[in-house]
Amino acid sequence: MRIAVASDHAGFALKQRALEVVRQAGYDPIDLGSSSTEPVDYPDVAEKLGRALQNEEAERGILICGSGVGAAIAANKMRGIRAGLCHDTYSARQSVEHDDANVLALGARVIGEELAVELIQTFLQARFNGEPRHVRRIGKVLALERRETGRGSG
Repeated sequence: MRIAVASDHAGFALKQRALEVVRQAGYDPIDLGSSSTEPVDYPDVAEKLGRALQNEEAERGILICGSGVGAAIAANKMRGIRAGLCHDTYSARQSVEHDDANVLALGARVIGEELAVELIQTFLQARFNGEPRHVRRIGKVLALERRETGRGSG
């Protein structure tokens, strides 16, 4: 499985560690930047990661910014992207098993490196369980996404 990994400047150091964790878990990481701690806007890296998933260059993504919030919001604006901001292993597992999340959003200034490693491993190991209630709910999310396409908020 190919895993896209991207961060803004605040998440750069954690992104480097995330690439190692993905590789050690036996997956193929795709480094989408940033490449330093020079300021970069989180919507730009979220879009880059989202496009990699939309274009089927990767099956899942790990997106890191300072809090994880901005990156998750930006990624979730993109068609087909379901990003979960996770700070605990239950949420990292459940986001995939129940919600079919394809992006793990992390806050580099919120969680420590060891917890981030656990979250990444949990996210990568999890699989959507396909239970009818979850399929139904995801269908409703996709219908909402289709209805909202083209609508702006301003």
